[in-house]
Amino acid sequence: MTDNRVAHYACVLRRLAGTAISSRRATGTAVFLQRSAGTAVFVTGLALAGCSKTEVFTGPTLRVYAADLAGAAKLCDAPKLIQPVAGGGAEAPLIVANDGGWCGIRVHREGPKPFDAGLLTTRPNHGTVLIHEVGDDTRIDYTPDRGFAGNDAFVVKLIPGNATIEVGVTVTPPGSKT
Repeated sequence: MTDNRVAHYACVLRRLAGTAISSRRATGTAVFLQRSAGTAVFVTGLALAGCSKTEVFTGPTLRVYAADLAGAAKLCDAPKLIQPVAGGGAEAPLIVANDGGWCGIRVHREGPKPFDAGLLTTRPNHGTVLIHEVGDDTRIDYTPDRGFAGNDAFVVKLIPGNATIEVGVTVTPPGSKT
């Protein structure tokens, strides 16, 4: 099997498993891929139809991004993506069910690149905010306080560029549809 085919298999596995590949070995129509953590994974040709281009290995392991969705609220109505303008402001409405999960807003600057920092300039009265990097985005996660239902708000200043995002939150009781 050619190195291009092995690279193709590695591409698909990374997309499916979200992990870095440290070594690879081809045998017939299948490939053994050694994950960085030490677990070997056997992949056949039928499961590998997802990658259409060959990726080039540039080092012992490749940097792989995966969006962490564990713990998300069942109802989370948020803007798909916000790309704020430097020095400007943006408003983001957020509707979240209070079932113990978080609801996140994705933002990024040109490139796309994540922001270096997010400063919480106005805190929410009835929840917590976590600002962190997920891949090429900065994600602003809001988790309502247990038992709270009603309106909340907070403001985040993103650096560099001093862009401001004003978030208006509507928290519904668990099990609500809207």
